[in-house]
Amino acid sequence: MDTIETTRLVLRRWRDSDLAPFAAMNADPEVMRWFPSTHSREESDASVTRFEAQFERAGYGLWALERRDTGEFIGFTGLSDVPYETHFTPAVEIGWRLAREQWGQGFATEAATAARDAAFGELGIPALVSFTAVQNEPSRAVMRRIGMWHDAAGDFDHPRLAADCHVLRHVLYRLERP
Repeated sequence: MDTIETTRLVLRRWRDSDLAPFAAMNADPEVMRWFPSTHSREESDASVTRFEAQFERAGYGLWALERRDTGEFIGFTGLSDVPYETHFTPAVEIGWRLAREQWGQGFATEAATAARDAAFGELGIPALVSFTAVQNEPSRAVMRRIGMWHDAAGDFDHPRLAADCHVLRHVLYRLERP
């Protein structure tokens, strides 16, 4: 599934023109507050390569987000296979990241709702997970708005982070296809 359209957004495959604004977004300390660190241009570009490989492998991935009114790249939202082993894998994660100037406008919820509906509809995925640092209340709020529930027994220390990392502890949210 290459493209999904909502009232205000287009979720689409990545373009070369997305790379610079994506790197700028990932270099913003406020956007990356709930991650171990900001990302360099090289790390951002490598992320897009992984996102596109997920599309080729599975038919879904993390779509670039574009505003319909301006055509502007504003972040990503979508689905990805959790790439490491933990107590809840294998699993498909729903996730998002938006440029700071796009926050507070409902774009994350609108895009995540579209990705959720595609997962449970056309893609036939039976269940989704989402997770974030315990402190990341804005993302947790999006998870709740799209119908996910907090599986407190599933909360975990992220296996790819150092034991002293400020975002080591993660909350786990779940949602099953209705």
